[in-house]
Amino acid sequence: MEDLLAARSQMALSLGFHIIFACIGMVMPFFMATSHYQYLKTKNPLYKDLTKAWSKGVAIFFVTGAVSGTMLSFELGLLWPKFMLHAGPIFGMPFSLEGTAFFIEAIALGFFLYGWGKFKPWFHWFTGVVVGISGLASGILVVAANGWMNSPSGFDYVNGEYLNIDPIKALFNDAWFSQSLHMTLAAFAATGFAVAGIHAYMIIRRKNIAFHQKAFRIALVFGGVAAFLQPISGDISAKDIAVRQPAKFAAMEAHFKTEKGASLIIGGIPDVENKTVNYAIKIPGALSFLAHGDFEEEVIGLDQFPEENHPPVMVTHFAFQIMVGIGMVLMALSLLYFLSIWKKKDWLRATWFLWLFVVATPLGFIAVEAGWTVTEVGRQPWIIYEVLKTKDAVSPIPGIAYSFYLFSAIYLSLSVAVIFLLIRQIKAVPESLKVDEKPVENQISTNP
Repeated sequence: MEDLLAARSQMALSLGFHIIFACIGMVMPFFMATSHYQYLKTKNPLYKDLTKAWSKGVAIFFVTGAVSGTMLSFELGLLWPKFMLHAGPIFGMPFSLEGTAFFIEAIALGFFLYGWGKFKPWFHWFTGVVVGISGLASGILVVAANGWMNSPSGFDYVNGEYLNIDPIKALFNDAWFSQSLHMTLAAFAATGFAVAGIHAYMIIRRKNIAFHQKAFRIALVFGGVAAFLQPISGDISAKDIAVRQPAKFAAMEAHFKTEKGASLIIGGIPDVENKTVNYAIKIPGALSFLAHGDFEEEVIGLDQFPEENHPPVMVTHFAFQIMVGIGMVLMALSLLYFLSIWKKKDWLRATWFLWLFVVATPLGFIAVEAGWTVTEVGRQPWIIYEVLKTKDAVSPIPGIAYSFYLFSAIYLSLSVAVIFLLIRQIKAVPESLKVDEKPVENQISTNP
């Protein structure tokens, strides 16, 4: 394995692993705070048990995210020294602020975990809210740093030197808002559906039904609302990318030829050699509208860029199609859920209905991984868009492949440890929570 491929593979593995735990770490504290609020308002002990169960999950993901995030910070310096040499002083501010948010999150989480019976109830609840807000801020700041790589600003690039550095302008680059909005909603949708799917499975198995029903509803309200809002943020991102990174937009849509009234394609297999897309469904003018809000507007194709600056079309296009397709599925499931609350309450007890959400458990995170593939692969061959190429930033030290193998083993070990801890945590839900009485809302139906 050549060094460039090894370095890129290691970063892909590290980011792909970290982003799952980062998303859960951002979102789960809000679930925890919501159930805690319900306990303080209703005094229902099930909400207290749920809060404690979720807080232990938050602690697991916080520790894992901290480990994988720390490894990432070292990898940036070790694998991409030229990138960090020039980029560090420019976009260092969001990482510094992210470190501050991380420490606040750690302190607040410690207060929350060990504050039961020691703090006043509403102050204790507030520490849980701080965990969520600081975690969310941490994620947004990291995404802002990535946005700078896609839309570099806050400096003048003159004769190979980075001059007149403005960290504030670098932080609030042109991409930070659209990327942060899209990523935040994706995190809520993915985590909401994953958590809801796990609790739906426990309901089907008739394990502590009342407990898991409350968890299912809280998670799915968050996830469902985020899934409904996600297409709006996707439209904002698409219009932004079409202007700032037209090559990435063309690769996402497998749009090879510049034209007015461009068609939107659904599915299809790009033929890069012949610059066509086979087996695709085409909607005339829709791509022009998606990119510019006008059915007749011109959309720039890959023919306007040198071949060596083309992103990998096949990977970018398929990842984009997967992300959008799953987004539509999650939105449809959200519609079903809200419809069930409004008009079809018997669905909430139907096995077939619960199985829909069990099957959907991993879908949100598959979409998150696909979205980040679009973001990162679609920017290639640049590590700093139109400023520094990825191949010019990689470390000259040989043997990066061995580092990739080592880190793969570490991340695999962490994954196994997290899965083990989560399974043990789910099994640790007290047996005393099993419902002996048979109220209607605590039963499930096997009828279709």
